[in-house]
Amino acid sequence: MNIIWAVIFFLLLSLGITYVSWHIWQILPIGILAKWVVVSLLLACIVCFFTNFFVGLDHYPMAVSKFLYELGNSSIFITLYLAMVFIILDIGRIAHLIPKSFMFGSRLGTASIFILVVAIFIYGYFNYERKERVQLNVETAKPLKRPLRVVMMSDLHLGYHNTRADFHKWVSDIMAENADLILIAGDVIDGSIRALLEQDMATEFRRLKVPVYACLGNHEYYSGRKEAIQFYKDAGIHLLVDEAEEVELRGDTILLIGRDDRVNENRKSVKELLSGFSNNRYVILLDHQPYHLEEAEQAGVDFQLSGHTHYGQVWPISWIEEAIYEKAFGPLKKGDTQYYISSGIGIWGAKFRVGTRSEYVVADIRPVSEEHQSQSKASL
Repeated sequence: MNIIWAVIFFLLLSLGITYVSWHIWQILPIGILAKWVVVSLLLACIVCFFTNFFVGLDHYPMAVSKFLYELGNSSIFITLYLAMVFIILDIGRIAHLIPKSFMFGSRLGTASIFILVVAIFIYGYFNYERKERVQLNVETAKPLKRPLRVVMMSDLHLGYHNTRADFHKWVSDIMAENADLILIAGDVIDGSIRALLEQDMATEFRRLKVPVYACLGNHEYYSGRKEAIQFYKDAGIHLLVDEAEEVELRGDTILLIGRDDRVNENRKSVKELLSGFSNNRYVILLDHQPYHLEEAEQAGVDFQLSGHTHYGQVWPISWIEEAIYEKAFGPLKKGDTQYYISSGIGIWGAKFRVGTRSEYVVADIRPVSEEHQSQSKASL
């Protein structure tokens, strides 16, 4: 199935690149040689994306790796939006709403498209840099002596693009929340362990003075599972790989479950991970990819945190994510189980978000009194 999706992706990408290149050639009001230069530069950026993906960046100096990563990955998103603009213009031309002269050898057409696309991606960059604080107020009938504050994140994608300087700012924001616990639902690593080691990212994690728990994501497998697990250990992160652990937080005890990523087809079920534990603890499940959400409900989990989707990162890919997943982004409740599917604090590829957001969640989990429970039942 993954091979089929990869083939579809590359076919669509090849078609899109051809379509965009042809339109750029037609619209530019310059000579043949200059057109060859512009189109060749676009194609070189696309080739850079593929070489980054298949060959890797670890053999270059760090500064070169960062530049090639940003160049190659940005080109994919820019090509997507150029294709969308040209499709709209083609429809307008066919409907006789846009003159043919606007799309062939046109200074006005070239300038208009250039300004529009640059404006979109300037907005997308600053929108990505702004980290949204999402407040969740969660009530539970499970025994808690006092409210607990849990900061939840997913998809940090630390590496060549999300650098230590970026992460330092995120950590400062998180520390200001005075949380009891920090949870990460996978994909701490983007794709290269080398990028984290050379930037000493583990030191930033150690600034966090409260327990940090995490599960693996698919990108930990891409970067090398063994190396990823060692990084988590060095960073002081309590990594749960298909295991559950009772965690004491200032007099209260909750149960945390970390599932292995579904890349591992032999991972345990949620019910298997819960076996042997008392059901009177508040249970939080970390499961990177939000498939089969009903499993948590059926197993009696109180809260599930997932990520992975990025909510598509840019519109209209967010629409595709909504078609793939039962819930691609945001809160959900199924029975007595509450869910949050995070769009992620970081991002894969280029630093652009259009129609989506980067976020971290602050969940205040409060015990509900027996009197409040009785009133709630009476109102039903």
